Amino acid sequence: MEILSKLHAKNLVQWAKDKPDILVLSADLTSSTEIDLFRDAYPDRFISFGVAEQNMMSFAGGLAREGFFPFVHTFAVFIYRRAYDQIAMSISYPNLPVRMFGFLPGVTTPGGATHQAIEDIAIMRSLPNMTILECGDATDVETVLDYAHSVNGPVYIRMLRGEIPRLFDKSEPMIFGKARLLSSGNDITLLSSGICTEEAIRAVEALKRHGISIAHLHISTLKPFNDEAVLEALSANKYGVITMENHTIIGGLGSIAAEKMAEQGISNKLLRIGIKDAYLHGASREYLMKEYGIDASALIRTVEELTDSRFNIDEDDLKKAHITLMHSDAKAEAL
Repeated sequence: MEILSKLHAKNLVQWAKDKPDILVLSADLTSSTEIDLFRDAYPDRFISFGVAEQNMMSFAGGLAREGFFPFVHTFAVFIYRRAYDQIAMSISYPNLPVRMFGFLPGVTTPGGATHQAIEDIAIMRSLPNMTILECGDATDVETVLDYAHSVNGPVYIRMLRGEIPRLFDKSEPMIFGKARLLSSGNDITLLSSGICTEEAIRAVEALKRHGISIAHLHISTLKPFNDEAVLEALSANKYGVITMENHTIIGGLGSIAAEKMAEQGISNKLLRIGIKDAYLHGASREYLMKEYGIDASALIRTVEELTDSRFNIDEDDLKKAHITLMHSDAKAEAL
C-alpha cells in the first residue's frame, strides 16, 4: 500500500500558486494542520488569528464578501463547537464561499473528548447552504481542493493529515456528489466514509471468500446526498443496508441513509456502525476503532447479524491495515 506523508501541505502550495484570491487562515495550529508550507511560500496570503476561532470565522465571512476565498484550517472541534454562531450568521446565512478544513475527525486523535469531533456532521449539516465533504484516503486529499472550490457557498471538510494510505486510483479524483463504487453485489449494500472505508475494504474482501456479495460505496459527499447510484443501491439488496462511519450514529451517514430510505419508502433493514452515543477516551486510533466498534471486525459481526450467519473470520484472515503512528515526523504533535 502506498503511504503519503503531509500530503495536504504539499498539495495546497502547488494548487494555490496561480490563485491569488485564495487566503489561508490559521488559529494557532499552523503546523498541526499542515499549512506551514503555505505560510512560507505565500506569506502575504496567510493570516494567523491565534486562539480566536470565533473571530477567525467572522473575519473569513468578511473576506469572502470582498471577493476572497478563505481556506480556514484548525482542528474540527474548534470549528463547529467554538464558532457555530459565527459560522451560521457570518458564513452560512449569507451563503459565502468559505472553505473550512476540520482536522482530527472522530477517532483520528488520542486527545480525548476535548479534541475528538464525533458529532460535527450532525451539527454542520443542519445549517442551510452548507456542503459537507470527507476524505478517506490520499487520492481524496489530493483532489478535495478542486472539489471544494467548485461549490458556490460554504464547505466543511473532514480532513486527514500525517501519513495517509492510497486506497483509490490516483487517476480517479473525487466527483462532486458521486460515490465511489468499490465492489458490486446484491446481498448487502454497504456505505462507508472517511477512515472506515479502509476497514470496510478489509472486511469485504474476507466476506467475499465466504460467499457474501456486497455492493460497497465510499461516500465523500455527505451533504448534499442525492447520488442516484447510491439511492438505487439502498433498495437493491437481499438482506439490507449497513452504514459505517467515524462519527456518532446520531445525525451522520447512518441517519442520512435512514432519512433517504424513509423518503423513498424503502423497507429494507438498516444497521448503523458508528460511535454509539458516547464520548471517547484517549488512545490510539486502532485501539479506539476496535473499542468502539468501527473496525473491520465490527463490520463482519454486523454482516453476521444481518445474514444470521457465522463466518469465523478473525484478524489473521484480514488484510493488514496501515497503522497510524502517534509520534511521527509527519505530524507536529502526537494528537
